[in-house]
Amino acid sequence: MARIPSVPSDEQEAKGAPRPARRPGRPSGAARGPEQRSRLLDAALALFARQGIVDTTLGEIAREAGFTPAMMHYYFKTRDQLLDVLIDERFAPLRAGLGVPFQENPDDPVAAITQLARRMVQVASDHPWFPSLWVREVISDGGLLRQRMQERFGNTYQKASLAAIARWQAEGRLNPGLEPALVFVTLLGLTILPLAASKMWRNDPLRSNIGGEEIARHAVALLVRGIGPQKAE
Repeated sequence: MARIPSVPSDEQEAKGAPRPARRPGRPSGAARGPEQRSRLLDAALALFARQGIVDTTLGEIAREAGFTPAMMHYYFKTRDQLLDVLIDERFAPLRAGLGVPFQENPDDPVAAITQLARRMVQVASDHPWFPSLWVREVISDGGLLRQRMQERFGNTYQKASLAAIARWQAEGRLNPGLEPALVFVTLLGLTILPLAASKMWRNDPLRSNIGGEEIARHAVALLVRGIGPQKAE
């Protein structure tokens, strides 16, 4: 009769005895579970930014993270489930952070919008996937991520921001010629789009030295001072 292998005791493990091989695809321990799950989320964001959500399979995400498809399935059964987790755990905190400048500067629109531009650049610098993914899946027509985020969050935040801009204009604190609905589109155009394109500038001698700091400075100067010549003080 075949002998059933025994589970190594704590003493055997301390002496370096090998542990039985684990089944492929399953977490290798509770301590590593969060790390593995985070790696899968990082891989998903990188691939979604590179080739789009629709064209990315769960199997590709697993391979990008260095795991088996079974490991991916252990954490995320469907792409919809994965998207919901990404929105809740990765995008919701970033979205909340972008609202902080308006909360901290309720009576200073110039400071609020300036800080928002800088924060956008910082977010994109801290998360390299953000610019490309935002352009591909949020501001593009038919972007799947935009649809999911609207379903998840609605437009309450957008309405509050537009109301704040309109109030500042009525109080004489902000240029009345601005169209409130275009302020954030303009900010995205000045920050996220250049950052998304910056990868193509690496071999461009005229723009290879342009990074997040330069993009933020340019955006703030254009927002606050415009394009006209500055008068000497």
